[in-house]
Amino acid sequence: MANVPVQRMSQLMAKTLRDDPADAEVLSHKLLVRAGYVRRTAAGIWSWLPLGKRVLANVERVVREEMDAIGAQEVLLPAILPREPYDATGRWDEYGPELFRLQDRKGGDYLLGPTHEEIFTLLVKDQASSYKDLPVILYQIQNKYRDEARPRAGILRGREFLMKDSYSFDTEDEGLAKSYALHREAYQRIFARLGLDYRICAATAGAMGGSKSEEFLAPAEAGEDTFADCPNCDFAANTEAITYELKPVDGSDVPAAEDIPTPDTPTIETLAAHLGVPASATLKNLLVKVDGEIVAVGVPGDREVDMDKVEAHFAPAVVELVTEADFAARPDLVRGYVGPQGLDKVTYIADPRVAPGTAWITGANKTGTHTKNVVAGRDFEVGEYVDVVVVQEGDPCPKCGTGLVLDRAIEIGHIFQLGRKYADALKLDVLGQNGKPVRVTMGSYGIGVSRAVAALAEQSADDKGLCWPKEVAPADVHVVAAGKALQTELALDISGKLAEAGVRVLVDDRAGVSPGVKFTDSELIGVPQILVAGRRAAEGVVELKDRRTGEREELTVEEAIARLTA
Repeated sequence: MANVPVQRMSQLMAKTLRDDPADAEVLSHKLLVRAGYVRRTAAGIWSWLPLGKRVLANVERVVREEMDAIGAQEVLLPAILPREPYDATGRWDEYGPELFRLQDRKGGDYLLGPTHEEIFTLLVKDQASSYKDLPVILYQIQNKYRDEARPRAGILRGREFLMKDSYSFDTEDEGLAKSYALHREAYQRIFARLGLDYRICAATAGAMGGSKSEEFLAPAEAGEDTFADCPNCDFAANTEAITYELKPVDGSDVPAAEDIPTPDTPTIETLAAHLGVPASATLKNLLVKVDGEIVAVGVPGDREVDMDKVEAHFAPAVVELVTEADFAARPDLVRGYVGPQGLDKVTYIADPRVAPGTAWITGANKTGTHTKNVVAGRDFEVGEYVDVVVVQEGDPCPKCGTGLVLDRAIEIGHIFQLGRKYADALKLDVLGQNGKPVRVTMGSYGIGVSRAVAALAEQSADDKGLCWPKEVAPADVHVVAAGKALQTELALDISGKLAEAGVRVLVDDRAGVSPGVKFTDSELIGVPQILVAGRRAAEGVVELKDRRTGEREELTVEEAIARLTA
């Protein structure tokens, strides 16, 4: 094995901290800063210090190896991109305020790339002319930019982040399915090698577009995604992607709709209490504006509207809640007493639970009055059914009916079957076998490289600090010299011998630092093996500690070197 340089902490550009950063909310943010891996440069913008850069590079290495193994070819595209291709696909406007926009000195519009579908499409359009040039998979590992409204959680939600994005180009849908499967399997190998606990979940395509889409989610308390997992079958999905089948019922025996006085009941809670009925018997109607036009969203009264789902359904239109001014301009819409029956000039969408034939108590569009026996399909029509409720723990699994379990997770990867959305917009054709133009079909596949570092920190840390898997750790062994000259001399000698054998070594040779601080720092930094030259150094005996299990044993120097180089 090649000799690798020993990293001496006396020369390391990184300082450990005893206290958590004041703005840190999640574990990875606290520990990566305290252990000297990253430092904040601005809101959502981070600098990687030497130890952090090593971990980041190790994640990159694993990703590269597995991408290369499926025949993908690495390229590097610019981060500053022209506006025109994004206009062609509609994403210049669709991305909204999350897009970093800038102009050059001549007034030309540019953006900092959030993803590169358009640019990869144009690259292949320039390079491929025949079906013989395809299929091809291209990828890059590059910084991406999104102007997050609320950057938080350290490197988990930044405005600049490192990402692997790859793109497949095929002439047939069967080829796209094969490229998608290759990526799915490669991602499973990548995350297994990184030591991440993850779930593959059905997902929505969002601004990316396309048909099939799956997320790779790492369960963690700090996660911003909520996913549902079925304990009985293999179903797992981001809650935003869960859909339920519309099941009409027979409502022919429901009596005619009847207004009932319900004074001072503007909320579902007050209405249910006044009538002595469960909230699930009532119909909640939330009013929103979609590009300025009022839309009513109907859901059972015991459920909350998931605004992310509503926004995704109407994207790229702007969705916002109605205001007092909106109600003032529409006296027919009575706050707290809106019902779907008789609504004028209002689009009405509803959750599938508001199925044809179901009967409800809902607003009568008059102050202090509700209407009972209001039947969907008889007394009002639903313009469109959309899954818009917040999924709850215990909701039936769409596949087998078992109650779902909800958990928080960090999105570490996402794969999409884009189809021909971008090829259509940018006219990506190649000559087919019959000599006629064939429209290319595409896939898009992302891995959050810097996010994976944070996810690993979240999943593997303990109450003492970070605890890296060997594949990504900044070193294989952390050698600690307890403090005396003889101990430091021995620590440096062992470090040199380990390095000659190809072992990556971080050695704490700092003078004037107490043994207690060194031991605390070794656990905080989280290298898998800790080797201490301590009280028995004069006898040629050292202590080897497994950072993950905490197991310790005393070994001779020769035994320790043999163990660590095996």
